Amino acid sequence: MKKLIVLLVAVVFGGQMYGQTYNTFEPSKTQFMLRGYGHTGFEYMDSGDEPESTFLGAAFAPIFLYKHSDRLMFEAELEFKLEGNELETGLEYADVMYVLNKNMIARAGKFLLPFGTFMERLHPAWINRLPNAPLGYGHDGIAPASGIGVELRGAFDLGGPTLNYSVYATNGPRLKDGNDEPEEAGMLMFENYEDTNLAKAYGGRLGLLPFSDSSTEIGFSAYSTSDTGEQDSEYEDVGAFLFALDFSFVKQISGLGGVIDVKAQYNNSNVDTATYFELEDGVEEEYSFDNQSNSFYGQLSYRPTMASSDFVKKLEFVGRYSDFNAPEGAEWEEKSVQYAFGLNYWLSWRSVVKLSYQATETEGGHDGDGLTNTDGLFLHWAIGF
Repeated sequence: MKKLIVLLVAVVFGGQMYGQTYNTFEPSKTQFMLRGYGHTGFEYMDSGDEPESTFLGAAFAPIFLYKHSDRLMFEAELEFKLEGNELETGLEYADVMYVLNKNMIARAGKFLLPFGTFMERLHPAWINRLPNAPLGYGHDGIAPASGIGVELRGAFDLGGPTLNYSVYATNGPRLKDGNDEPEEAGMLMFENYEDTNLAKAYGGRLGLLPFSDSSTEIGFSAYSTSDTGEQDSEYEDVGAFLFALDFSFVKQISGLGGVIDVKAQYNNSNVDTATYFELEDGVEEEYSFDNQSNSFYGQLSYRPTMASSDFVKKLEFVGRYSDFNAPEGAEWEEKSVQYAFGLNYWLSWRSVVKLSYQATETEGGHDGDGLTNTDGLFLHWAIGF
């Protein structure tokens, strides 16, 4: 621990010495900007029972950016969403950033975690090429979205290639023990609660852009904690290790007459085996399972930007495959596969109308033990500002 503290002190103060000629802490021209995005749409879902269709209430996510000086900045994103008949509000992130030098930035607060790239870079409605997230993300997913803690991040020019990095420490996830929701025993919650034990979660990501045109990026992420249960509980020492591999390729190819955009990410979650309890005919029984989950998505989009027609130039064709596998033996055991296809029309560089169809096959899950096939048709409009 002493060596770790000495190392961190050396990195921080060394970064300050290196960057002392880069800029100063003195206020320069302070700036405040309001950015954000919003979206709305229509959805039709058919899972073999009664079909459902609904217009979606608008969602609005304002982003506040404040520059105090060349080195000190603040950012925050709120989220307002109509869910059912109620307005849900949330804080997506709120953090303070301090530029240590040209290769390193320190950040503290609640921030989006660089676990892969989808949640940190691609999930906003006007950036995501399809109306929904891939399988494995969200409430029942295994990819952490944000955390409360501290982070060091930056990038290095390798003389053509570029290496970017992030290391962070957060309060970490909580393990659902099944007392409140028996059907979710063994799941990890990443809702950024105050810490209930002495352990923290540590993680990071390394990304390599091997070509000077920055068209390609390959990334590896890791996230680990030794304790996920409440302190002094029987689940206190249940640890977890997660990792992700991500890939991105974006380039205009003359031979294809447009821009190709490829995205992919694989997530893996491994939680220590623990004993949980369930009621069977009024009798409490013990059970355990190998708590390993994984998810994957691969996405390809094409935009004919070199077409002679202005209308055709604004079209975009999208296809995505995703799957999610929850642990066998868990109450939330699930195997799902999804295919999604979309046709987008870009009204401007930050406003898009998305028409898509998706087919999902689910075995198990919260809704039942059998096989469920769900077809969905979506028409969404998203705008960034």
